[in-house]
Amino acid sequence: MLKIKIFLGLLFLHVNLFAQKNNNQLPKSYVCYHTTEKLQIDGELQEPNWQNTPWTETFVDIEGDKKPLPLFETKVKMLWDNDYLYIAAFLEEPHLWATYDQRDMVIFHENNFEVFIDPDGDTHQYYEFEINALETFWDLMLMKPYRDGGSAVNSWDIKGLKKAVKLNGTLNDGSDTDTSWVVEMAFPWEVLKECAPKGRKPSSGEYWRVNFSRVKWKTEWKSNKYIKVLNPETGKAFPEFNWVWSPQGVINMQQPETWGYLQFSNKEPSKELKKETFEIPEVEAVKMMLRKLYYLQQEKFHENESYFIKKEDLQKELNHSANYDYTLIGGQTWYRITIVFQGDKWVIREDGKIWNENL
Repeated sequence: MLKIKIFLGLLFLHVNLFAQKNNNQLPKSYVCYHTTEKLQIDGELQEPNWQNTPWTETFVDIEGDKKPLPLFETKVKMLWDNDYLYIAAFLEEPHLWATYDQRDMVIFHENNFEVFIDPDGDTHQYYEFEINALETFWDLMLMKPYRDGGSAVNSWDIKGLKKAVKLNGTLNDGSDTDTSWVVEMAFPWEVLKECAPKGRKPSSGEYWRVNFSRVKWKTEWKSNKYIKVLNPETGKAFPEFNWVWSPQGVINMQQPETWGYLQFSNKEPSKELKKETFEIPEVEAVKMMLRKLYYLQQEKFHENESYFIKKEDLQKELNHSANYDYTLIGGQTWYRITIVFQGDKWVIREDGKIWNENL
């Protein structure tokens, strides 16, 4: 297992034009326990199962160790049952602010909390959800990342979603200092399984790829309202802060390969339960090897509008020998790279999709 982690760490060091530049951190992981207790979606998190469920690590900057720690605490906890994936988020906040009040508005133009879910880990057909302190939300699906020519499907809806926001303070009132806001959500498997392996909800022991982001703007109270603080040198608002659970290495959430691992457990949380840890399966090292080759191909195409056609030319671009043997077929505008691992054929193509040909 140590060998796998070292190898994955080396892969994340690769500098490229399209993905995690100098990201030397492995994706985070979280074991999601099962609940038989009925949860009231009210933002209170008072049920025993919620109380006994551990929080994730505190969020960091989206670029990871390259940037300072966030100004305010953000953390998440998760549970699941036969009907829903439950997500709760705590966001420390001295100035509660939200004005966007219509569904599917571009909520990240103000402060928000975001959820990203890729059920099968192929970096295609994944979900994005954003919500603000007014409980306004934006739900969408990405057929593939923007870098690979993807676009957002705003017409996709999370039917049956349950959500609640609890404000510990007063919204849009700069005359006082607030404390925090809490988001509680229940995502139905009937919707999430659409992009899941074999079109079903997960089983104990299986894992999905997920991440969470918090967008925070610099604001000031002026003329009885919050406004974004302007940079005097540019006359424009200062860039927003992007704080995440699993660091991306670059300011880009549309990079599913650097999202965290969410493993499902059939154990119920309790004070006596010893906390489980997620062990990265070796097949993830295979996928990251394919991803590194994809990065090299993307850089080649960016420079020459043509991919590597011969394996020996692609191999020369690796900064170390390949940990897994692979085959390459393709032409100037397409390719397929395959690694055979434990009898399965893992493939990546020019738009970044990874899949198991045996399934």
